[in-house]
Amino acid sequence: MGAQAEVAAVEGGGRVAPRWIHPFQPFIETPLCLLALLLPPLRPAAPLSPAEPISQAYSLALYMQKNTSTLLQTYLQHQGSPFSDPGFSAPELQLSSLPPAAVSFKVWHALDDGERLSRAQEAFLALTQHLQLVGDDQSDLNPDSPILLAQLSAARLRAQGLLGNMAAIMAALGLPIPKEEDTLGLVPFGASAFERKCRGYVVTREYGHWTDRVVRDLALLKAKYPA
Repeated sequence: MGAQAEVAAVEGGGRVAPRWIHPFQPFIETPLCLLALLLPPLRPAAPLSPAEPISQAYSLALYMQKNTSTLLQTYLQHQGSPFSDPGFSAPELQLSSLPPAAVSFKVWHALDDGERLSRAQEAFLALTQHLQLVGDDQSDLNPDSPILLAQLSAARLRAQGLLGNMAAIMAALGLPIPKEEDTLGLVPFGASAFERKCRGYVVTREYGHWTDRVVRDLALLKAKYPA
């Protein structure tokens, strides 16, 4: 038979009904902790090297750098005078919601890897939101300018891609990744066309400046963590 009967002792002249025990019951009742002792210990995963995401981010940043001046010039050409006038420049124009890329060499050189990456991450997070706003503005101001609209959209997508690459670098280095925040805040929807053009000029200009800065940041990291 596939099972064995255990006959209990007689108590008070009567027999107790037999109890059936499965032949494999001793194995079923073996504590799981004993089985765990027999299993080989899991080896910890090898730490992720930052070299690959750094290389990817650097390649993307270089590609972005080749297109930033084209984006700015295309933007200015579609805004009319004074923006489209030869040699137009207004460095005094700034946005409180967008951190400027300009920094002294001494301050920049004193930053550590985490500070450089964190500031770049925060800047490009703000830029993605501002580029979306500028794209919406230009869809209203220049609806018949598909080249400009396409370049603004492409710049925003590349900035988002760079954000992902920098997040991977920070994760590999064990650095905290800044949380996504609403950097725009309250947007004055009643802004005039001129105010919106000025806003777009600052965004496209700072997009180029921040791209130049992050190329320099990533070049340092690439030399520090070679593939």
